[in-house]
Amino acid sequence: MVQLEKIEGERCNGCSRSLDGLPSNLVKEDVCLDCHRWEQNPNWKGILDHSHSFFHYNDFIKDYLARYKYRGDYALSQAFSHTIKLYLAKRKYDLIIPIPLSDERLYERGFNQSTALLQKAEVRPSEILTRSHSEKQSKKTRSERLRQEQVFQLTEGVVKDKNILLFDDIYTTGTTLRQAAKLLKEAGAAEVSSLTLARG
Repeated sequence: MVQLEKIEGERCNGCSRSLDGLPSNLVKEDVCLDCHRWEQNPNWKGILDHSHSFFHYNDFIKDYLARYKYRGDYALSQAFSHTIKLYLAKRKYDLIIPIPLSDERLYERGFNQSTALLQKAEVRPSEILTRSHSEKQSKKTRSERLRQEQVFQLTEGVVKDKNILLFDDIYTTGTTLRQAAKLLKEAGAAEVSSLTLARG
């Protein structure tokens, strides 16, 4: 039976993707080809300093997150609290910001899955970003995601010279996280990293 699969062994320094078994043409030094391409683009170079994911996005976690996010099984957020706590205990961030949902998406779900995961891990999230409504990321192709206009706004708080961690449930193309990181860097943040449960 398929269960949670931790990402172990060699991983991409940029996005936490497992490099074990990845064809050599998809690896550039210590990063995957995706991260290499991001860093070759002057608009995105150095925007996201580091990304860490705990698990592979397999069928088990896909189903688990679907039950949690779309069927309102809020209690499932408790399952990852220990893992998140352990990771954060070894690191120091000035702000931990959950990736926000648009008002429309928040109304549909009734809660922000990323905020709930942090709260269950006894983290006080800094909810200083808002998000304009757009089509679900999962319905977009990779190229559509990469061309997407900025969807985030900074609502309050001082981020200048801060070390910031963005938190979300899944890292897919990295577009969402980079958009948020770009906004924060433009507002003066010193460093912006990300943490996600799964790497898609």
